[in-house]
Amino acid sequence: MSRQAGRVDAVCRLFAERDSGTRRVTRTAIDKRAVDGPVTVDANGLDGDRVCDTEYHGGPFKAVYAYSEDEAARWEDELGRELRAGWFGENLRVSGVATTDAVIGERWRLGDTLELEVTGPRTPCGTFGVWAAEPQWVKRFSERGDTGAYFKVITPGPVEAGDPITVVHVPEHGVTVRDLFTGRDPARLAILLAQQPGLSPSVEDKARRRIDGLKVRVEY
Repeated sequence: MSRQAGRVDAVCRLFAERDSGTRRVTRTAIDKRAVDGPVTVDANGLDGDRVCDTEYHGGPFKAVYAYSEDEAARWEDELGRELRAGWFGENLRVSGVATTDAVIGERWRLGDTLELEVTGPRTPCGTFGVWAAEPQWVKRFSERGDTGAYFKVITPGPVEAGDPITVVHVPEHGVTVRDLFTGRDPARLAILLAQQPGLSPSVEDKARRRIDGLKVRVEY
């Protein structure tokens, strides 16, 4: 299965570290900005990018974070302001392809070489709340459930704005990033655990907690 589904609207990486505004970590790399030209992506993420909170961000299963233009537009309408590419801390702003409603394990080819695999949802944290400067932002973001998606890198390569996105594989289990984040159907999560190999430890733990009816820790 292979179908062209969308495009990369912007490639974003660290612009400047900032004070996180929280006590748990003092610095944040959430301030991403769009850059021109191709950027190399490997198992660690985008060249020139970084994370500060390595407990909950970064690593091979969170090497790349994508957010869709449709989801950003919904927030722009609600907040009444422009949310430029990178505002959500994303590395890729994309259009024409689902992020939160992508299937876990789904694979994308971006441009000619880079291949990514969907690994799970972004969990909003206190630092994101400070950055957004909107009342009850973490709660509102969580309730809407438009989390965007994290990816691991299957085949390294360059990416730049304008690259086509081709969906090259969608697992038959059909469990989406949103399904995992909301946890409203534990039976579907049991299917995910049974049918999707190579889940990240945090995703596997989250799914098992949802199945067991336990509250998943919110990463503040």
